[in-house]
Amino acid sequence: MTRRAPLVALVGVSGISALGLAMTLLAIPWFVLRVSGSGTQTALVAASETLGLLVSAVFGGPVVDRVGARRASIGADGLTAMAVAAMPVAHATLGLSLPAAVVLTFAMGLTRGPADTAKQVLVAEAIALAGTSVERGTGSFEGGRRIGTMLGAPLAGALIATIGPVPVLYVDAAALLLSAVLVLTLVPRPPTAPPPTATFSDNGYMRHLRDGFRFLRHDRLLLALTAMLLVTNAMDGGLNGVLYPAYGARVLHSSTLLGALITASGVGALTGATLYGWTGHRWSRRAVFALCFAVVGAPRFLLLAVGPPPVLLLPALVICGLGSGMLTPVMMAVVYDRIPSRLQGRTLSLIVACALAAIPVGQLAAGVLLDHVGLAPALLVFGCTYLVATMFPFTFPVWHEMDTRRSLQGPEANDGGARATAQSRPD
Repeated sequence: MTRRAPLVALVGVSGISALGLAMTLLAIPWFVLRVSGSGTQTALVAASETLGLLVSAVFGGPVVDRVGARRASIGADGLTAMAVAAMPVAHATLGLSLPAAVVLTFAMGLTRGPADTAKQVLVAEAIALAGTSVERGTGSFEGGRRIGTMLGAPLAGALIATIGPVPVLYVDAAALLLSAVLVLTLVPRPPTAPPPTATFSDNGYMRHLRDGFRFLRHDRLLLALTAMLLVTNAMDGGLNGVLYPAYGARVLHSSTLLGALITASGVGALTGATLYGWTGHRWSRRAVFALCFAVVGAPRFLLLAVGPPPVLLLPALVICGLGSGMLTPVMMAVVYDRIPSRLQGRTLSLIVACALAAIPVGQLAAGVLLDHVGLAPALLVFGCTYLVATMFPFTFPVWHEMDTRRSLQGPEANDGGARATAQSRPD
């Protein structure tokens, strides 16, 4: 139990952080859309947080590797809580204008990126310490995140309906502070102290960043995975940041029903993550990855475009959520297997940065389409684009490398496995 305690703690932290994030993702767009009535302004605010995440993902990875994942997670969560709390404070005192909302949401993303990367690195270490399979460890971590999302969305919907969207952000700030405290108290310090922080003056920082880029550039599967995430994350960003809130306001006319839709997806995702965590080591990763993307991708957009009554839409979104819940554990299992532990922070941050790069474009495109062609046509355009992307794993042979499995028993094994992979592949 002592060896498993850090992994259990990180699963709990994952759920608490996701609860606060789910509330924020619903509260901020709802507030902007209700105040401005503009899909473009809503998209600008949603995209600003993603831009902050992108910047922090590019430059935060080497910091995580240098100062240590535990220290980076605690510090970044504390800074994110301050940025989130600043928005309701500004609204209550000076008034929250559109430029102020853009700046504050950018700050949220800028501080949240290193926290997410650090937690992913901590999970890899906790899995090795617990001696469990990488599928079970990543499935548990994803399950915790899905529980938080599932509970956060309806809670946010109910609170928005009673007290308004801006005060909901105080709850998110409290959740982030609690996450920092749990990591501080329940996740042990590494056995050796991290090396001193690199600076621009000695070129250490940029050298670490180049090391991560070089490793990513020479791994064909990770490059293919990153390219696919770039397309699909853009579509998901437009859906979550613009089209979902618009659907709630214009079709459902209820923040509570919108929260119920997100909860339905969360129920399916939690079920999928749990199922993969316990039995995923028996399955082909490529087959699970390809089929899950086909289930969770285009069908969601088609369902929303058709607009069935909630009694039919809710169970359909549960089914779509099954695929969503399995995707992240599959991808993280592949990433942990292929990236050496000493390079995980900087390489993971680059993968996240590439995946995030297209999200603002997707959010802005969703806002423009919403204003000029309407909600249903915008959903169909996004769904068709998603459908094309989900064909990649069925088409190109590089995806078969997903089924190459290695043992995640510590940094030495991970480094050695990655070196063997690099040697076996041509540059």
